[in-house]
Amino acid sequence: MNIDDPKLTAFALDELEEPEKSTTARAVAESPEAQRFVDDTRNLADALKNEFASQLKTEKATPANLIDIRGDPWFWSIARPLAIAAVLALLAVISGVTVFSLKRGTVQVAQSDALRLPAVQPKPEVEGELQLPIDFASPPATTPSLKLPLAAGVPAKAVTGAATKSSSLNYALNKTPAQPLSRQEAFRDIREPAGEFNTAAYDHIGENPFLDVKSNPLSTFSIDVDTASYSNVRRFINEGSLPPKDAVRVEEMINYFTYDYAQPTDGRPFAVHLDVSSCPWETSHRLVRIGLKGKEIATDKRGPSNLVFLLDVSGSMMPPERLPLVKQAMRLLVEKLTENDRVAIVIYAGASGLALPSTTGDHKEQILEALENLQAGGSTNGAEGIQLAYKTATDNFIKGGVNRVILATDGDFNVGVTSQGDLIRLIEEKAKSGVFLSVLGVGTDNLKDSTMQKLADKGNGNYAYLDSLDEARKVLVQQMNGTLVTIAKDVKIQVEFNPARVASYRLIGYEKRMLRKEDFNNDKVDAGEIGSGHTVTALYEVVPVGAASNPAASVPPVDPLKYSANESSTSPRSTSSNEMLTVKLRYKKPDENTSELIERAVTDTNGTFENAPVDLKFAAAVAEFGMILRDSEHKGNGTIGAVLEWAQEGKGSDSNGYRAGFIELVRKAQALKKG
Repeated sequence: MNIDDPKLTAFALDELEEPEKSTTARAVAESPEAQRFVDDTRNLADALKNEFASQLKTEKATPANLIDIRGDPWFWSIARPLAIAAVLALLAVISGVTVFSLKRGTVQVAQSDALRLPAVQPKPEVEGELQLPIDFASPPATTPSLKLPLAAGVPAKAVTGAATKSSSLNYALNKTPAQPLSRQEAFRDIREPAGEFNTAAYDHIGENPFLDVKSNPLSTFSIDVDTASYSNVRRFINEGSLPPKDAVRVEEMINYFTYDYAQPTDGRPFAVHLDVSSCPWETSHRLVRIGLKGKEIATDKRGPSNLVFLLDVSGSMMPPERLPLVKQAMRLLVEKLTENDRVAIVIYAGASGLALPSTTGDHKEQILEALENLQAGGSTNGAEGIQLAYKTATDNFIKGGVNRVILATDGDFNVGVTSQGDLIRLIEEKAKSGVFLSVLGVGTDNLKDSTMQKLADKGNGNYAYLDSLDEARKVLVQQMNGTLVTIAKDVKIQVEFNPARVASYRLIGYEKRMLRKEDFNNDKVDAGEIGSGHTVTALYEVVPVGAASNPAASVPPVDPLKYSANESSTSPRSTSSNEMLTVKLRYKKPDENTSELIERAVTDTNGTFENAPVDLKFAAAVAEFGMILRDSEHKGNGTIGAVLEWAQEGKGSDSNGYRAGFIELVRKAQALKKG
């Protein structure tokens, strides 16, 4: 679609009537460039609206009769090409305006809850007229900052905005346009924040230590298919800074990538693969890989879906990389739905509402129009939205189908139930309904990563972070079945190490997924889910008996027990076995509550890292990169240069280019560390 078409601007400002509006909506949905133009235009409109509102709010003497002339049409006759210049000029003389006013426009979305969404009130058609939805009665709490690169090829951050719910920023006008501007010029330097304000929250991660096998022969944890950490780390590095240590979750970085594991052939939902090689960053140690491959389900074999989009439309979601990106992501998913699927849209800000009742996937125009009408503003009552979303999903529950709530937010819940503990308990209760949860994180300076990770964990779901439209396409289109279709739930792994062969071990990552050994056989204990076609990888660094370096040996020993026998010797069975370890897995089918057991033993054949499979080399490279970013005490002799070498050797066919992207990311991190 031609972005110079006047209809596109009219569509962005909600000036078109049916059927032209629906026709344009379809064209916009098919054109990423048109989508960006529409979102940019609406963001500009919001920025101008907010500036008017903030100026009036701080005015010392507002004329008493201002409200009496709200119907005067004078303002609305300003020509569109001169709108930006006129608006900025008006700011200088606004205190002298005593006989003019602006008419507030709103549009009501028809739905069961009679939800009212902000939009543009249509005005009489005037050539060159700019129509903006401006509300003087209720100025928003935040003002957006839209900052774009100065020129193509100049290193700069992607389109960013700054808006916080808990604080305000001071903004300085950069320039006053003297003539009509192009879209790029208009958005280039509208506003720049005068300061930084960052409320992003990451949980502290205490790395898994080396454990002595004689004292701790069992290692138990839940699987994890979340990938948010890698794309968030990528966002930091692409913006020119190294990530906070606690933003780096090594298991999520490893599991961002798919691996060439064979599918199950025994009728189970996933296959188990095991490898052992020398450890590249500490050659006297061994590296054990546990790999799971979920059964792939073809798209045409996927059952019907009952989806509820739970979208945060609060004030902090206004910048382009938040709600506008979420809307683009949802459009991609909608285009893949069929008449067998259903979609509802629940939104929440200060209050929640049903923006779209459950609608079949063949009514794409209706769904896309509902998405287009969404605008950001207000505080965040996430708990209320969660309750309505789950109610909508259970009211339209499809037995044997995909029933899922897809939550898109920056995680900054600040109204209603705001306690992380209370939110998690709410999600745990709703998860019992049989409805699964996917969490899509967005945002930068106020990203509540820790909250979203826990919600996905307790909601029987997965957590991805969207740093770009390409990442949205990966999660919601390329890996659609893996994101939506759960093939096994409550998947737990328990590894028993043979003390005759292993002195100590360390699980790399999964710190937030550790379980007690008693939890493995307890079907009441929640664990992770695996989707169709998903791969899951876990790495152990193992110290063989007799190795020169054993980190666990430096840990002070526990005093001898007074009332119980000390287990300090190996059993006859362990000394006679060549097995290094045994891996046990428990899982439940999605609609069942009793787990099934899989068991595999591993014997170390003294394989070298140089001869290891390419996938193992690549997983090791990602793991070491994560440990270097965290400045881990366990990173050994690894370097960024070694990571690049291992990643190149493990690149393989790389049909989707993600491994090449990792290699480029490592090079950028290397430059940042040198700088």
